[in-house]
Amino acid sequence: MAFQQEPSFQHGQAARTAILYCNLGTPSTPSAPALRTYLAEFLGDGRVVEIPKPIWWLILHGIILRVRPKKSAAKYASIWTAGGSPLKVFTEQQAQSLGTALQERGHSVTVRYAMRYGQPSIAAQLNALKAEGVQRVLVVPAYPQYSGTTTASVLDAVYRWSLKTRLIPEMRFVNRYHDDPRYIAALAQTVRAHWAAHGQAEQLVMSFHGVPERTLHLGDPYHCECMKTGRLLAEALGLAKDQYKLTFQSRFGKAKWLQPYTEPTLVAMAQQGVKKVDVVCPGFTSDCLETLEEIQQEAQEAYLHAGGESFRYIPCLNNHAQWIDALTDISLGHMQGWDLSAPDAQALAASRAQALAAGAAR
Repeated sequence: MAFQQEPSFQHGQAARTAILYCNLGTPSTPSAPALRTYLAEFLGDGRVVEIPKPIWWLILHGIILRVRPKKSAAKYASIWTAGGSPLKVFTEQQAQSLGTALQERGHSVTVRYAMRYGQPSIAAQLNALKAEGVQRVLVVPAYPQYSGTTTASVLDAVYRWSLKTRLIPEMRFVNRYHDDPRYIAALAQTVRAHWAAHGQAEQLVMSFHGVPERTLHLGDPYHCECMKTGRLLAEALGLAKDQYKLTFQSRFGKAKWLQPYTEPTLVAMAQQGVKKVDVVCPGFTSDCLETLEEIQQEAQEAYLHAGGESFRYIPCLNNHAQWIDALTDISLGHMQGWDLSAPDAQALAASRAQALAAGAAR
């Protein structure tokens, strides 16, 4: 096995710590070629689509990548910003804010973000951190609920990078925070702020990203963790069971996915006389195509067309101050035992001098 060239080392270097904050990913531009590249990587991941590879390769490259990129590009174009895709913008902001929050608390921790699919890649960011002398890395997925389709795929990317790395940093991983009180409190605060500004609707719909139902039966805890997040958020908001609904969106293909499905549920609610709904997406920490286009545009249109009168989308946590505080606390909890203090220049210089005196080359 060929290993990557290790960064140059010299005695007296500080043992630095970093957080790699990982989100799903985004195309580089809202264009068909960029979407083709992005979707080939995303849908080519065996964690995302669990169909035998030879069969799926034919479907993916023979049908999907010929048709879907153009359609997806138009959807991305409808939400694109001057800074790029919303997911990229908010993920970058969260990483920057997390770094600032840690610094303000007196901790010396480098924070970078990476995308599981697209750029900057997990491997590229880990290489850059190693080159900067980082020896301890906490990997924090942007997914509150664990799933083999998301969280595990991030870990796969880290492990694949480590297969080509001779000197692997000390690694830790955050698997989930779906029931962390600080995450729930941040979610509840965003909903309360929305209600304070716009009033409270008859129903709150909590829409989570869907996955095939078979993953639940195969042992994936995602469905259970979504249900718990929904219950805890409802309790924090003081909602009775008849005041909210938990649904699943983004179904892909013909297989049965986790139910109830979001858009059909909203349509049924409108037909049953529910005139006002609020929709929040607790499984997404950053607004993205699935929240801004699928929910705020498509689901809203379907609900209003079916007879609903008022549809209000509640933005994701994004760069909300309480969420950054929660993310900081969660990260620090997983870095316990690591020295997060700023390097002692004098002590490092003395260590280097001692090593050189003992015959070290650098």
